[in-house]
Amino acid sequence: MQENTVVQETNSVVQETNSVVQETNSINQEQISGQNVVRVVEKTETVETKRLQEHYNFFGPVTFLYAVFYAFCMFRNGSGITFPFFLAGTLLYFVFSLSKLEITLKKGSSFYMISILLLGVSTFCTDGWAIIGLNKLAVFLLVMCLLLNQYFDTKKWNLGKYVGSICQLVVMSFGELGKPFSDGKAYFREKGKVNKKVWYGLLGVVIALPILLIAAGLLSSADAVFRKMTTDFMNWIRPDNVFNVVIRVTFLFFTSYALTSYLCKRSIPEEVKDRRKGEPVLAITIMSLLSLLYLLFSGIQIFGLFLGKMQLPEGYTYAQYAREGFFQLLAVSILNLILVLVCLSFFRESKGLKVIMTIMSLCTFIMIASSVMRMIIYIRYYYLTFLRIFVLWMLTVLFVMFIGVLINIYRESFPLFRYGVVMVTVLYLALSFSHPDYIIARVNIANAPGADGTGWEESVAQDYGDDFFAGPFFRGSEYNDYSYLSDLSADAAPAIIPYMESLGYDFGAYELENPTDIMSEDTQAQWWGSYQPKGFGYYYLNHNKKRLDQTSLRTFNISRYMARKQIEERIDGK
Repeated sequence: MQENTVVQETNSVVQETNSVVQETNSINQEQISGQNVVRVVEKTETVETKRLQEHYNFFGPVTFLYAVFYAFCMFRNGSGITFPFFLAGTLLYFVFSLSKLEITLKKGSSFYMISILLLGVSTFCTDGWAIIGLNKLAVFLLVMCLLLNQYFDTKKWNLGKYVGSICQLVVMSFGELGKPFSDGKAYFREKGKVNKKVWYGLLGVVIALPILLIAAGLLSSADAVFRKMTTDFMNWIRPDNVFNVVIRVTFLFFTSYALTSYLCKRSIPEEVKDRRKGEPVLAITIMSLLSLLYLLFSGIQIFGLFLGKMQLPEGYTYAQYAREGFFQLLAVSILNLILVLVCLSFFRESKGLKVIMTIMSLCTFIMIASSVMRMIIYIRYYYLTFLRIFVLWMLTVLFVMFIGVLINIYRESFPLFRYGVVMVTVLYLALSFSHPDYIIARVNIANAPGADGTGWEESVAQDYGDDFFAGPFFRGSEYNDYSYLSDLSADAAPAIIPYMESLGYDFGAYELENPTDIMSEDTQAQWWGSYQPKGFGYYYLNHNKKRLDQTSLRTFNISRYMARKQIEERIDGK
C-alpha cells in the first residue's frame, strides 16, 4: 500500500511538472507569435499600504484638516506670515504620517526640512514677485526630494533618476485619487458600524450651530471691535470666495492622500542601471574637437579680455568688447556641463576621456570668469536689474557645479547629485534672503541725479558720500531708467522712499484716491509714464498701495510692513 501511495504521489508530481512545462511552452509560443510578450504584475500592496488603510481614522481626518489649514493660510495670500506656518504644518503632517506608517525619519531628511522652513521665512520677509515665485518652485522641488529620499534608497541616484522619479511621482499619483474612498470603505467594512462617538460628534455640531449664531450676535452687539470682525467675516462669505476655498480644500485633500498612497506602494524602482556602455573613443573624438575650440577661445579671453593685450576689431573699445556675449557664454557653459555629465553617465571609463573632460571643465571655468567680467562691466554702464543679478547667480552655480564635476571625474563614488542639491540650495537661500529689489534700487538711485539740479556725480557725492554703491565702480553713465524703478516691489522702499524725500515729494498723496490732485501739471503729465524723477515716486507708491494697505494678521509681511511704516513716519512728520 505504501509503495502504491508513493507511486501515485510520484505520478502526480510528474503530471504537475508536465503541466508547468506545457504552460511554459504556451508562454513561449505566445512570445514567438508576438502576443502578450510581456506580463507585468505590479506590486500594489505593501506593508505601508496596509497600514495606510488600517489607520484611515487618522489619515482621513488629519489630511482633511491639513487641506483646510492650507486654504486658510494660502487663500489670496501668497507671501504672508501664514506661508512659513503652512510649510511647518506640511512638515508636521509629513512626520506624523511617517510615524503612523512606522517609517523612521532619515538623517538626510533634516537638510530638506530646514531648507523648506528657511524658504518659508524668506517668502514672509520679501515682497519681490520673482523671488516669491522662485521660492515656491524651490519648495516644491525640495518637498519632492524629501519624499523620495525618505521612502526610497536614493544614495546612488543621479540627476536623471531624480528628475524621472519626480515626474513619475507627480503623474502616477493622479491614479490614486480614488484611494480616500476605497480605503474608507474598506476600513469601515472591517470595523463594522461607525463608532457611536462619531455620530454624537456630528450631532453636537448640528446642535451647536444655532447656539453659535445666537452667541455671536449677542457678542457683536456688546463689543464694537468684535462686531467689525464678524461683519468683515460675513462680507467675505461670498459665493466666489466659498467656491474657491472648497476647491482648494478638495484639491489638497485628494492630492495629499493620493501622494501618500502612491509612495506607500514603493512602485519606483530604487536601482540605477549602469548605462556606461558607450565606446569612449566616440566621446573622446567629440570632446577633443570641442576642447581645441575652447582652448583657442580661452586663450583669447586671457590675453584679450583679462590682460587687454590683443588688437580689437576696428571700431571696438574694450568696454564695448566686454559688454557683449555674456548670455552666449552662459549658454555654452551650460552646454559643457551637460556634455560632461553625459560622458560620465553613458561612456565607459577611460583615462583619455578623463583628461579631455578635465580640459573642457577648466576651459569652462575661464568662460564663466569671462561671463562674470562682462556682466560686471555691463552693470557698470547700465546698472542693475533682477535678470542681471540672476545671471550672476547662475554663473556662480555653474562654477560650484563644475567643481563637483571635476571631483566626480576622478572619484566615481562622489555623490554629485547630493552635492549639487546642497550647494544650489545654500546659494539660492543666500539669493532669496538678499532682497534683490533693494540692492537694485540702492545701486541705481545712488547714481541718479539729485534734487538740486546738479550733475549726477555732484549729487552722488552730496547725498550718499563716496560709498561702494555710489563710488567710482558704477561711474559709467547717469542712471535714468525710472520706469523700471517704479515697478519694483516693497523691498525697494528703504532705498526709494529716502530718495523721494530728497526730491521733495508730498507723501500725503499716498492717502489720496487721486494723488494727481496735489501734483503740478508737469508731474501729472509724467504720472503714468513714470519716466522722470518727478513722476516715478508717485507711481511707485500707487503701484504698491494695494499690497501695502493689507494690514490683517493673516497677510502680514515684514517687507510690506517696513515700507508702510516708512511712509507713515513721513506723513506724520509733515
